[in-house]
Amino acid sequence: MNQESTDTTLFRSDIRPFYEDDSGTWTYLLADPEQKQAAIIDPVWVYNPVTGRSDSGFIENVLNQAKELGYRVNWVLETHAHADHLTAADFIRRKTGAKIAIGRDICSVQKNFARVFNLPDFLADGSQFDRLLSDGEVIQVGALDIKVLATPGHTRDSVSFLVEDAIFVGDTLFRPSYGTARCDFPGGDAGQLYDSIQKIYGLPASTRLFLCHDYPEKGGAPVAMVPLEESRSENCHLKADTSKEDFVELRTARDRTLSMPRLLLPSLQVNIRAGAPPEADSNGVSYLRMPFNTTIPDLLS
Repeated sequence: MNQESTDTTLFRSDIRPFYEDDSGTWTYLLADPEQKQAAIIDPVWVYNPVTGRSDSGFIENVLNQAKELGYRVNWVLETHAHADHLTAADFIRRKTGAKIAIGRDICSVQKNFARVFNLPDFLADGSQFDRLLSDGEVIQVGALDIKVLATPGHTRDSVSFLVEDAIFVGDTLFRPSYGTARCDFPGGDAGQLYDSIQKIYGLPASTRLFLCHDYPEKGGAPVAMVPLEESRSENCHLKADTSKEDFVELRTARDRTLSMPRLLLPSLQVNIRAGAPPEADSNGVSYLRMPFNTTIPDLLS
C-alpha cells in the first residue's frame, strides 16, 4: 500500500510510505526530488516461516517507484535490528549499490544473538554494514541533512532519523492508542526508552512522527504519520507529563504479558547480517537455526 507524500512549501523532502501488512511494517522512500537522491528506511523482505521462502515483491515495488521517479537510492537506513520482519537491506544493496547504515550498538545485538544461535565464527563487529551511526551524526541525501538521534530502550541499537520537520522513530513510538515499544528483548530498557521518547517530545510541536509499525483493527486503515503534539497529549503509555517511574512500571508490567514475535528467530539471524542469509552449506542451501526446548534468556544467562 502506498500513501501519497505530504505536500509542503516549506520543505524539500519527498516521503513515500509503503505498508507491508503481514508484519504491519512501514517502509519509507525518502528523497530529495530536485537532486534525485534517495534513501529507503526500514525495508521489508517478506518471509513465510511455514515454507521457508522469501518474497521480494514488496521491496521491488518500492524500488520500482524510486526508478519511475528517477531517484537514485544511495542509502538504506535501519532504525534497529528488527525482531518481527526480515530486512531487505542487503537485497537493495545488491540491486542498487546503496550503502547500509545502522546504529553503532548493533555490535551488542550481534554479540547477544551470536550466542543465542551458537555462531562462534560470526563477526560481531558491525562489518556486515557499511556505516555504524552515533548520536548526532548527519547523513547526506542530495541536499537533505538526515540527523541521527540515538533512541535506545526498545533495543540497544535503536536510532531515529530526523530530516526537516519529519522524524522516523522506528519502534520507539506507535500511534497514540497503541503506545510505545516493548523493552523485554536483550538489551532493552524501559528507563532508556522513557529518556529517548523525552528527547523526541522535546522537538518542535510541528514535527511529524513517521512510524515503523501500525496494527489497525479489522477494516481500519494503517497510520504512517502522527503529529508530535498528538503523541505528547494522547499516547496511552507516555504523555508529556508522565513520570519516568510510572512509565517504567507500566511498560515492565505490560511486557510480561507479551508473547515472542512470530518471526523473531528467523528475522534476527538475517538482520544481524544486514539482510544477507546465512552462508550456504555444502549443498548450496542456506539454513536458519532454531533453538529446541530452550529460551533466549536461558541461552544468554
